Amino acid sequence: MNEEIQVFGDISRDTLDRSDSVTYSTLARAGIDEEIVRQIASANNEPDWMLEHRLKSLRVFESMTKPTWWPSLENIDLQSIYYFGKPEWAWDNKSWDDVPENIKATFDRLGIPEAERAMLAGVGAQYDSEVVYHSLKQELQDKWVIFEDMSVAIREHEDIVKKHFMRAVPMTDHMFAALHGAVWSGGTFLYIPRGVVVDAPLQAYFRMNMRAGWQFEHTLIVLEEEASAHYIEGCSAPKYGTASLHAGCVEIYVGKSAKMRYSSVENWSIDTYNLNTKRAIVEESGSIEWVGGNLGSGVTMLYPCSVLKWDNSRAMHFGIAFANKWQNTDTWAKVIHIGKNTSSEVVSKSLSKNGGISTYRGLIDIKKSAKNALSNVDCDGLILDNLSRSDTIPDIRIGTDDAVVAHEASVGKINEDTLFYLMSHGMTEEAAKTMIVRGFVSPLMKELPLEYAAEMNVLIGMEMEGL
Repeated sequence: MNEEIQVFGDISRDTLDRSDSVTYSTLARAGIDEEIVRQIASANNEPDWMLEHRLKSLRVFESMTKPTWWPSLENIDLQSIYYFGKPEWAWDNKSWDDVPENIKATFDRLGIPEAERAMLAGVGAQYDSEVVYHSLKQELQDKWVIFEDMSVAIREHEDIVKKHFMRAVPMTDHMFAALHGAVWSGGTFLYIPRGVVVDAPLQAYFRMNMRAGWQFEHTLIVLEEEASAHYIEGCSAPKYGTASLHAGCVEIYVGKSAKMRYSSVENWSIDTYNLNTKRAIVEESGSIEWVGGNLGSGVTMLYPCSVLKWDNSRAMHFGIAFANKWQNTDTWAKVIHIGKNTSSEVVSKSLSKNGGISTYRGLIDIKKSAKNALSNVDCDGLILDNLSRSDTIPDIRIGTDDAVVAHEASVGKINEDTLFYLMSHGMTEEAAKTMIVRGFVSPLMKELPLEYAAEMNVLIGMEMEGL
């Protein structure tokens, strides 16, 4: 299908909610069936095994129903979503110089200007289904580090991709994992060879532009023994008033004594259902750190998962979630302890305003084999008015009698004495509340990379407007 379709968007909330005028030379019709799945595989020139995987995922998806235990999904019609689109300027050998000026301007506004690219080890940028830019510093290429568009990696690094693709997150995991397996497009492939330490962060930014659109990027990260890396993802979408869907997937494989940090700030529009799945499998003495911020989307269900498969492995989860008007944010972490002497730490901060709902939903599962496991969970909620809600739903399963597990949760409102003190020193009520909120989340803000901490500060300030 090569019909020319012009898409124009409205402008709202200026930068983040601003859409671009884009001509799509290839645009699948709305809905999902075998024809659409075959069209996606053909457009990406994929090997036969991936088409088989897609079709099998489609059959699994068709056999499943929407989950009912989490926030309501009744208002999203999966047959009205557009699952694939290729802009007319898409190409195979990407160069930043060839990206259209209006698209470059979009990514410049969203935090990937030349000055920032110079500070990073590598940068990727995806626009709807198409990765528009990917680069890696030459010194890392010389060490056999691979940082590539997944659609390219599946052809050029097929053996590694095939070995790991959707093994951490199988298509049978849940309905949206199956949907992802059928229609995924774009994303990042990162491979760090044994003993290679990447000091500077690698970054990818995902932008969803189409009305009633989608993003199903697949991030696959493989660290060999004693390797180390830090990967950052950012996301955003314009506001249209019609539902859109983000059902990406992140798989991380941490080798023996390897160290991985994954940071993300997900700031989709209020139209977006953010149903992302993230999971890491950690081998002996390896470590995984998840640092995340979740804002913007109308419904968020996101539970990064660490599987501590081997002895002495560890996981750390640090997260901030902000639920404003018409937002239901259901997050945070799952940790499965399997090996001996494993450890985990989960720290969650949530905020609710204007009737927003923030929910901490966490799982600590210590298997019988996980002797001497150690886990600590600390989740705090701050409610900013009398309309909002904050819930904590922990699920703690302990299969061995020598584990040490601590769980602490608190929910409260802004302290009136603190608010009065700040206002008595000349601050407006809105400014005083914003300062209190920033102090509340500051322990986690310091875990974010500098540019993303600055972005989170701006986003929190935007969410606090009107108090």
